[in-house]
Amino acid sequence: MRAVLAVLFTALSALASDADGRITALVGGTVIDGTGAEPLPDALVLIDGTRIAAVGPRSTTAAPGGARVIDTRGKWIIPGLIDAHIHFFQSGGLYTRPDIIDLRGVRSYADESASIRRRLPVTLARYLASGVTSVVDVGGPYSNFAVRALARRTLLAPRVAVAGPLLGTYAPEELESEDPPVIRVASPEAARALVRRELAYKPDLVKLWLVERLGLDLAAELDWARAAIEESHAAGVRVVAHATQRETARAAVLAGVDVLAHSVQDRRVDDAFVALLKARNVVYTTTFAVAEGYHEVLSQSVELSDIERRLGDPEAIASFAELGALPFGKVPFWVRLQPPPNQRVAFANLRRLQAAGVAIAAGSDAGNIGTLHGPALHRELELMAEAGLAPMEIIVAATHGGARVMGRESELGTIEAGKLADLVVLDADPLADIRNTRRIYRVVKGGVVLDPEDVLAAALKSQ
Repeated sequence: MRAVLAVLFTALSALASDADGRITALVGGTVIDGTGAEPLPDALVLIDGTRIAAVGPRSTTAAPGGARVIDTRGKWIIPGLIDAHIHFFQSGGLYTRPDIIDLRGVRSYADESASIRRRLPVTLARYLASGVTSVVDVGGPYSNFAVRALARRTLLAPRVAVAGPLLGTYAPEELESEDPPVIRVASPEAARALVRRELAYKPDLVKLWLVERLGLDLAAELDWARAAIEESHAAGVRVVAHATQRETARAAVLAGVDVLAHSVQDRRVDDAFVALLKARNVVYTTTFAVAEGYHEVLSQSVELSDIERRLGDPEAIASFAELGALPFGKVPFWVRLQPPPNQRVAFANLRRLQAAGVAIAAGSDAGNIGTLHGPALHRELELMAEAGLAPMEIIVAATHGGARVMGRESELGTIEAGKLADLVVLDADPLADIRNTRRIYRVVKGGVVLDPEDVLAAALKSQ
């Protein structure tokens, strides 16, 4: 362990050599500030320590003498990307969701979980190398809080917001362990007790897993959901809800949730639903990529993007092909019959909510089968474009919108004086093509300018 820490310290020291107290000036790039305002060409971004000191035209914004100058002419500068929906307790590989496809006879859930924990430092670095400077883990075991603590101790990680175990309408037996990611809630009293237990860990959010199943009494479930929301809000903690059906999502918002963790998929949203989200200031998160990931892996039709091939976890990627090699009896009969996801309703709902001014955040649901930690957010942005959003709207959702999910919009999500200096410098214009967010020249986290290739290389070296 000491040897590993020594290697990591050396790698971090080399990467962070810029952070010696001098002011840094990014000079000549085009700033897209995350507010939706028109881009600012030939700009100067001044960074003092961990925060942005000034942003303005290069002609009128001066860098002080002795400042470190980084030439960003011909580059585009956006706020650090924020993936507003991920799960660290899942690997993105084939064996990570036995409640979806049970392959525990091939690889035990305990082995899968142990491997995930071992790879966490590199998993964190994959996000940063992908230009994702913050993530929101919206539910998992209590060990999630240790992941947040790990991220806070290293430069090679995004900022991490976490929820504890999901409070659910059911708990999959396939995920049972000493530290389960989902806990079934049976009563308002149980909900309050579970929330109080989570509050001891200082969660950033509390998550409700409102999954509708045959025979479920939604009205009864909402009794405990309201109790959980009340207990959370009394402690100043916001609540996020998994609710993919329109009426369940409506009921969750009426009960008081602050964030919807997924798109509404079953029916078009109506005027009353749109007005409700606006009136309650609810943030609506997309998560289109996850359905595509499941389809591609389970139908054995995986198509990786360039950034997924470069930055995705090779162990998770290698597992995708293992499905085809498994004996027929090991694989449920329905698995290879996966139709492509039909996201027509979800796409239409996003367009309507965006047009109405509802707050939108971009989330990939990374960690699920086929949705890779780090680069998956870039596929999410591409799918948002396919849904009909303009690149500027997508950038705002993937920066300012994510900061709102985190509850840190006063510090993150836009390029403004006084905010934390989390930025991505791009080699190509993301307003011309949202896929250009993948063309990352430099990542800036807390004022430290990093080469994304060096970030991942340093993390792998320390493994």
